[in-house]
Amino acid sequence: MSNALATPGRRASNMSSMRNDRLRWSGLGVVLLLACSMVWAQKKDQAGYDRAARATVLHEAVVYVAADPESQKVSLVTPGHEVVVVERSGPWVKVFANTDVQEDVEDKPEFGDDAAAQPMSGWIRDKGVVSAATPNGDIILYGAAANLEDAATQPNAPKGAAMAAHMLYRRVWEYYPQSSLAPEAVWRSADIRWQLNKRDISTLPSAKEQDASLRPQIFEGDMKKIMKNYPGSKYAAMAAYAMLDNKLCGDWQGLPKCPEKEAELYEKYAQQYPDGPKTAEALYNATYREAVVVTMYTVEENKKKADAAAARTQSLAQQVQAKFPQTDYAARAVSIAYRVQQGITIYGNDRE
Repeated sequence: MSNALATPGRRASNMSSMRNDRLRWSGLGVVLLLACSMVWAQKKDQAGYDRAARATVLHEAVVYVAADPESQKVSLVTPGHEVVVVERSGPWVKVFANTDVQEDVEDKPEFGDDAAAQPMSGWIRDKGVVSAATPNGDIILYGAAANLEDAATQPNAPKGAAMAAHMLYRRVWEYYPQSSLAPEAVWRSADIRWQLNKRDISTLPSAKEQDASLRPQIFEGDMKKIMKNYPGSKYAAMAAYAMLDNKLCGDWQGLPKCPEKEAELYEKYAQQYPDGPKTAEALYNATYREAVVVTMYTVEENKKKADAAAARTQSLAQQVQAKFPQTDYAARAVSIAYRVQQGITIYGNDRE
């Protein structure tokens, strides 16, 4: 967005505030796990692999032709990617590696995972291999993902840390759907990928187009699955809020059409999710945009529309203050409304 207030509280460089927004919700996975865990473990996934044999790794695992570190290396499995365990031999495990690289196309992001090796058969060391049968596996995977997520926010972050965190969080939900960590994990997984895609799209020339349809859309599959699997929850509310990004203008270009539309989107969201974790933020965003509209119509010398936008600004600010009085968004909205009341420019140069 052209205005920093358009996405308050998100990551610096789209990743650095990832840790600070701890209201992480949930919802993604290649296969929807609707049966109990015993039935789930016995079924095969859409690729034909036995679910009970599926596992992931916590570290980079070299795949060798034979159970011998001197043998030829045939592939590399990075954290979060899947293997299918075929057999075990002492400290070695025979696997089909990177079996998840051919998952459903609709489940891939617009700017997909880094190029991954095709599924290969071979042997890896039997360490850091976590499956649904691993004791405390949900905690282990969640903790590893959280560590990588934290690493991704640091200067000189390890390459691929964010994507690895996304995938490991995802495995928590897939392997341990009944875990209390599953909803939080799957929200974090979806949110990380959303932010990465959003960052990539923001670097394109089309990112500044007014019309959102003229730029690539952020992949919504994960967010839609959250809404489907956790209807009426805070997770669904978070997912719906994230998807507003795909409807926002790239650049207002000094015209009231975009902020008017966006104010309407945010206000409608607040009506649909009156008690959601993002409702106060949405109402503030609507307040700010209506205030911007006041400035724009004032510049155009359209007093009637400027006055109408000013009235909406006051009304929205009152809503935030009444419903969320203890939040920063309430104080910020009241401040914006006061500036409008005082005839202070909100958008552009406010010097007399």
